[in-house]
Amino acid sequence: MAAAYEDSSYSSSASSDSEYSREHLEDLSYGTLDTLPECTLQRSTVIHSLKLDNNEITSLPSSIGLFKKLIVLDISANKMSFISDEICQLPKLRTLIAKNNHLTTASFPKGLNSLKSLEVLNVSGNEIENFPPQFTELEKLQVLHMGSNCLKRLPSSIKLLSKLQVLYLGGNRLSEIPAEVGSLSELTSLVLCDNRLQSLPPTLISLHRLRSLSLHNNQLSTLPTEIVALNLVELSLRNNPLVNRFVHDLVYNPPSLLEMAGRVIKIEKVPYTEEDLPRCLFSYLDSAQRCVNPKCKGVYFSSRVEQVKFVDFCGKYRLPLLQYLCSPNCSTASPSVCSSADSDDEEGEAVTRLRRVLLG
Repeated sequence: MAAAYEDSSYSSSASSDSEYSREHLEDLSYGTLDTLPECTLQRSTVIHSLKLDNNEITSLPSSIGLFKKLIVLDISANKMSFISDEICQLPKLRTLIAKNNHLTTASFPKGLNSLKSLEVLNVSGNEIENFPPQFTELEKLQVLHMGSNCLKRLPSSIKLLSKLQVLYLGGNRLSEIPAEVGSLSELTSLVLCDNRLQSLPPTLISLHRLRSLSLHNNQLSTLPTEIVALNLVELSLRNNPLVNRFVHDLVYNPPSLLEMAGRVIKIEKVPYTEEDLPRCLFSYLDSAQRCVNPKCKGVYFSSRVEQVKFVDFCGKYRLPLLQYLCSPNCSTASPSVCSSADSDDEEGEAVTRLRRVLLG
């Protein structure tokens, strides 16, 4: 079974506090229940939110169909291997939380699409290997959490979830993402971390509302160039080959005596002609490359710094493109010939939205 999955954010955006007053809420979580108690059944016509998480329930009783006004149902962390058909009799259900159970692909009723009001579905931390086809028939679904399962692929029919805003698929076994994900035009958050992804489809460029994209702990060695067009605010790429390679390349080898002499000649503009120097030295001096730092007068030959400036913590990510510098000092303020942009400019850049990303 997959590791237990934790996520406390499951309430529907359409819910209001008045719907979950003490009168309408039944909290039976963290007990030893194996079924619904009789006193709860007697209040079935008034309960809007029913919390049965962290109990010993193996299956929902048929009496669950009596809760006609139920909006939120939490059956997480029980011992369920299937969800009974009677759940399809809850016409107002908007949020169903069934994480950390023993559910598989075959555990869901075929008539699940009768839940016309369902907006939030969380089945993370289960044993689902194939995407249940019933999920793609939930026309109003806005949030789908399927993290920490055993998914190996997504169906092309996922494009039918046209109202989906949050898709959480972290901690599965996905090696690719179908191009049809680019059809989820309402998507604002896409979590694909902790999988086996080696590439992404260029159709992600169509996700104009996407603001958060989590890709860390995969096998990505490149990104589609189209990703630079996304208006992302959060991007996670750590622990992927494309990031690891650039971090490794940041190791700086000090310039040789030949390079230091060549730099002085180029920076100080010491005059020389082809008659003054051996042909190999003349060609060497002509191979000098200007440092990309606009406020730096320096040059480099072979001892360059492959600089990638990126921030990766607390869920905020900014990854500029690779740039070549003549010295590590070019990335910080320095009284020498190398100097960076003003610190105010650096701070202003850090708070802007992600516009450029690291390309492999």
